[in-house]
Amino acid sequence: MKQQHLLSSTTAKNYRLFSFYLLILTSLLYPVTAGAADITQQLHRPESSSLKRQSRDDADSLLRVAEQQYAAGYPQKALDSGLQALDIYHSIGEVRAKGQTYNLLAKAYIKLGRLKEGEDALRRHLAIARDTQDFQTQIFALNNLGTLLLQIGEPQAAGDTIQDAFTIADNVNNIEGEGLSLSNLGLVAARLGDYNRAIKLYETALIYRRRTDDKQGEINTLNNLGDAYLAANNYSDTISSYGAALNMAKSIGDRANQLRAIDGLVIAHSAVGRYQRALDLLKQRLTIAKELENPREQLNSFASYAKLYEQLGNYPTARNFYERAITISQNLEDKKQEIFLRDRMTQMLKGKSQ
Repeated sequence: MKQQHLLSSTTAKNYRLFSFYLLILTSLLYPVTAGAADITQQLHRPESSSLKRQSRDDADSLLRVAEQQYAAGYPQKALDSGLQALDIYHSIGEVRAKGQTYNLLAKAYIKLGRLKEGEDALRRHLAIARDTQDFQTQIFALNNLGTLLLQIGEPQAAGDTIQDAFTIADNVNNIEGEGLSLSNLGLVAARLGDYNRAIKLYETALIYRRRTDDKQGEINTLNNLGDAYLAANNYSDTISSYGAALNMAKSIGDRANQLRAIDGLVIAHSAVGRYQRALDLLKQRLTIAKELENPREQLNSFASYAKLYEQLGNYPTARNFYERAITISQNLEDKKQEIFLRDRMTQMLKGKSQ
């Protein structure tokens, strides 16, 4: 016992001496303004924690870059950056951050047309949300998965998936999730050809979306409602729904939904013989496409002009717009669209000569 006591005493003495010299060294290396708490933090911070923090910062930075690249229209670059972030999050065990990354990867895969990989990323995102009991993320992940299933031609599976989302949203009183789910269930009904049910679902979805002041969601649902009314040949309500969507989209600067609403309005006004109104709307459409410097949307505008002038029997003007659309399709190296437009123009000219 005496020997053990002596060893303990000697160890303690050596430790105090070591600590004294270490504190002197610290005071030489750091500014005199550093307090005791700063010194203690330097003495006791685990090196592994510091490395993990740096890795997390690196991954967060990569994810931010990936989101910016996706928003700027570079899905492949976003995918590359996102996969790097995912590897780091996986290595340091950041589960929730992995979920966010899978969501970004899914969007990039889908944008690139790699739908199966997009579906896998969405399912992984959903699995993480379930493991962490994150109900809000489950609601939105299920809706994203459902709309993708609808896109790849599986409406029944899509409906079941989105219904699961609505059930969760209803159970936790998530009004935003209820509105989104109802709107997407409307998409499923429309895909199945049940336009009356789709209309009812969209109208109910609007109630929820207005309760949360979800303007973006309301605009999207109004455009969906316009699509359903148009499919049902109800042109009056079609024009009302698209018109409301167009006005709201203008108020918040949502160009994509402005273009979508205009496309529906052009068809509806043309169907009831309001051709001048349709031409005025196409002028707005082309202006937006030019402001966005988006050649794809300019092509779509020229194609719509060509179709309308063909409908009016003004074949020379229609041909001019077809040719302008074909030129852009060549610049975009979109052979499929070029062939389609050339065929439309040929069919028009054949009909004219007969």
